[in-house]
Amino acid sequence: MWHRSVFTVPKMDCPSEENLIRMALRDLPQARLTFDLAQRRVTVLHTGPAQAVLQRLTPLNLGAALVHTEPAVGEPSPGTHADATEARVLWTLLAINAMMFVLEMVVGLLAQSTGVLADGMDMFADAAVYGVALYAVGRSAAHKMRAAHLAGWLQGALALLALAEVVRRAVLGSEPVSVLMMAVATLALAANVACLWLVARHRGLGVHMKASYIFSANDVLANLGVIVAGLLVAWTGSALPDLIVGTVIGLIVLDGARRILALR
Repeated sequence: MWHRSVFTVPKMDCPSEENLIRMALRDLPQARLTFDLAQRRVTVLHTGPAQAVLQRLTPLNLGAALVHTEPAVGEPSPGTHADATEARVLWTLLAINAMMFVLEMVVGLLAQSTGVLADGMDMFADAAVYGVALYAVGRSAAHKMRAAHLAGWLQGALALLALAEVVRRAVLGSEPVSVLMMAVATLALAANVACLWLVARHRGLGVHMKASYIFSANDVLANLGVIVAGLLVAWTGSALPDLIVGTVIGLIVLDGARRILALR
């Protein structure tokens, strides 16, 4: 029988504490979590007694306490409902990022822009991440954790490739086309804002969706960086802003990989 239990967590002040709770409850069969950071509450849809959930939260030292619990009458099966929703979201994200990867790589080469190329590699990493996450849908928490870590390693590898391309362009020289840079970066920004909105609504579905949220947030910052670099290239006539933003994006992607690999 499914139960809906509400817990108050006084020391849950930011997403880092939210992630601790997700990890503490990751082995609960098909549990569905809903967080309210403003009210410092978490709602858990679960099987078994609420005290079993509380026993997992207490060692976190966040002051967790049970507010109330009730039977989840008429609640659809969390596994079936969550898995179907998650798969639809991931397929949408995969399609958006795959298309933007192809577009940014083509435009990056035409525009001789390391920033656009780096952002395109980031899109490729995201597309691969969502493909791996689709593999994890409906599988155990351990499978989801392995999927998240594989995504992190992949993003780290592509970040290093992006940084290597910046070095190559700096040595050989380039003449980035600012208009193309700004146009494709604006389109990528719109695509990533849409992805961020989708993922933000579904972060409760598993740790690999938390990873997806981190990736999408990084992408928005990267797109803004390319737009600014395009403006500076047009203003100064120098390739240096493009090389700088390519480096920054590479480092952001690398930091995103570190954060994903830190999830436990």
